Amino acid sequence: MNADAIISLTKRDSALRGELRRNESMAKYVSWHAGGMTEQLYKPADIEDLAQYLRSLPGDMPVYCMGLGSNLLVRDGGVRGAIVVLHGALRELRLEEKHEDYGLIYAEAGVALPKLARFAAGHDLVSAEFMAGIPGTVGGALTMNAGCYGGETWQVAVRALTINRSGRLQVRERDSYSLGYRHVQIDTAEEEWFVGGWFALPVGNGELSRAAIRELLRRRIESQPLSQPNAGSVFRNPPNDYAARLIEACGLKGKRMGGAQVSAKHANFIVNHASASAADIENLIEYVADTVAARTGVVLQCEVRIIGEHPEERK
Repeated sequence: MNADAIISLTKRDSALRGELRRNESMAKYVSWHAGGMTEQLYKPADIEDLAQYLRSLPGDMPVYCMGLGSNLLVRDGGVRGAIVVLHGALRELRLEEKHEDYGLIYAEAGVALPKLARFAAGHDLVSAEFMAGIPGTVGGALTMNAGCYGGETWQVAVRALTINRSGRLQVRERDSYSLGYRHVQIDTAEEEWFVGGWFALPVGNGELSRAAIRELLRRRIESQPLSQPNAGSVFRNPPNDYAARLIEACGLKGKRMGGAQVSAKHANFIVNHASASAADIENLIEYVADTVAARTGVVLQCEVRIIGEHPEERK
């Protein structure tokens, strides 16, 4: 497939088949276990059901798509709009092609990245091992070019399936996007969300790949505060340096604000230490960024997506 292609879905007039909740607390959906309510939360039954749900919404209602909530903070005042949870909903994962030297895997947006890495290794496909270290889903990884341990999503993704507000699906090739470090951009007139992706991986030794995944997970357990609620790395690494090194050099390891704390194990992680509010976490993010900028001159860029309103804005 050499050019972007549009896929048509049959419009249905039947009732939605997914799960719709109103005024739902987001604290149990995000990995920080903090945050306010959303006007609507929807878990689609499949892509066609998602298309129907999007078509049913008022044109001016904000829509946010999320996976595991591992890179998301919802402010305490909540969200005016709809949040669509793709993890556990868009979960198709299949080997689409396998040749002598490479294979092509298709994964829907709700598939967890460690599952994709293990699936690839199980089919003797390599170069996806790094995904086992990312606590997110395919949709989020495509959105931000997620990566770790030297690998990035769009190094192995070759095309993506997107959906817009009218429920139209479109296949877009990798060269449709402007790609960078934790950056994916396309110029379109309409808002789009990733609902699937194709990953081209070389054929290799599946057993060695599985061993590499185990080693990567061991390193992750040793170096990251996985026993406490967190959202992974908070800041992007600046060019030729590491955010964690800068934060630690500023003496901020262990710094607390309310129930939020800069992890004593990894300085680029903020943990929910003691029933933190979303405001505690956001205030600590801002304090760390301001302190590092003042003391080192380096402006750290936040990786975490922050949505919603402060409580006073809801009044």
